[in-house]
Amino acid sequence: MIDKFVASTAEAVAGIHDGATLLVGGFGGAGMPTDLIDALIEQGARELTVVNNNAGNHETGLAALIKAGRVRKMICSFPKASHSWVFDDLYRRGRIELECVPQGTIAERLRAAGAGLGGFYTPTAYGTELAAGKETREIDGRHYVFEKPLHGDFALVQADRADRWGNLTYRMSARNFGPVMCMAAATTIVQVRQRVELGELSPEAIVTPGIFVHRVAVVAEPAFSS
Repeated sequence: MIDKFVASTAEAVAGIHDGATLLVGGFGGAGMPTDLIDALIEQGARELTVVNNNAGNHETGLAALIKAGRVRKMICSFPKASHSWVFDDLYRRGRIELECVPQGTIAERLRAAGAGLGGFYTPTAYGTELAAGKETREIDGRHYVFEKPLHGDFALVQADRADRWGNLTYRMSARNFGPVMCMAAATTIVQVRQRVELGELSPEAIVTPGIFVHRVAVVAEPAFSS
């Protein structure tokens, strides 16, 4: 019998290894899998490359992981904000690396990874420093930059409900990067507010099919939810 639920967030993040590339859902605080991140801090994995929309908020969730010294490199769209002082301080001191990727590009790179594509051309960032060293091409009079897919060893995602097969639904804007990150990771780990019985989720409501999900932990009252 297929049952992807595990007993705890600690069990969910077991096996995340040093040096892993980690896709972390969330748009700011909305959809941030804070409880899984807290469990990962306790687990101890280091030298991580983290992909997220931004570089953490305040000193919780992703910012707490960065503050703990576990992140070697951030790949994100918005590294600088009034509430991202943890990353900002470490970056200024040369303690963490940064790859800045436009938001639409980071989403499409994740989608390309999940779809098995070898890459895509986008006009975004053409003629800027972000295009340095990348292949460019003119198509029908417009210039494009070639971007490669963005794969993850693991994804940490917050969803709303799941059944034992790992089918997921999300809550409004907390959905954000979750679906494409689930597809782009070799192992997808999810925290959900509620476990439901198989068949209780309408097929039309399922956003992420269970084939893309490997471990699910119930966090009925998440540390941060939106």
